[in-house]
Amino acid sequence: MPEKNIDLHGSAPDKHEIALLLIDVINDFDFPEADQLLHCARPMAQNLLRLKRRAQKAGVPVIYVNDNFGRWKSDFRRTVNHCTRHGDGRAIVKLLRPDEGDYFVLKPKHSGFFSTTLETLLRYLETQTLILTGIAGNFCVLFTANDAYMRDFNLFVPRDCTVSNSRKENESALRLMQKFLKADTRPSSKIALHTVERRIPKSRSHSHRSDCAVQVLGVLR
Repeated sequence: MPEKNIDLHGSAPDKHEIALLLIDVINDFDFPEADQLLHCARPMAQNLLRLKRRAQKAGVPVIYVNDNFGRWKSDFRRTVNHCTRHGDGRAIVKLLRPDEGDYFVLKPKHSGFFSTTLETLLRYLETQTLILTGIAGNFCVLFTANDAYMRDFNLFVPRDCTVSNSRKENESALRLMQKFLKADTRPSSKIALHTVERRIPKSRSHSHRSDCAVQVLGVLR
């Protein structure tokens, strides 16, 4: 039997039990009620940037899970370029635009898992816990959290790093995720991300993964 490729041919070299997902933050806000959402999204973006920088420092993979705006010919670079030049969300996109080492997944529907490569990527990253952030809490974040829960991921949805059209709708979505999806909704500043050093053997045993998971989740919780 040929040796299993462990990093998607170099496309997923990182390994970590935790991954940070930024959902639909690359956005031109060209839709009804966008002004209402932008009012909440501006302060959220600052919180999310701080969380992203801490995640990068701790070696946690950062994954942009973004709508393709209904254009099946679109690519992520073109989407980023468009959103930094057009629409009312330019300042947010410039603040949260991806860095060279970040991953991205384009999605056709609300959930980041539906008809995308996200699950494959997370499997190669050996991720067991997801930190879900972004827009909107009561739609794409909620749908992604639901699909993640059904795939047995541990969930964090920091309440200061996701927004909906109104504070009431966002709080309702957070309560739902906390109650039914067992999501931890503490603020991002209360999530402690520490670098976890680990050797990656050629043959990964299930017990090795379990030991590392306990170590990392203990830091988070």
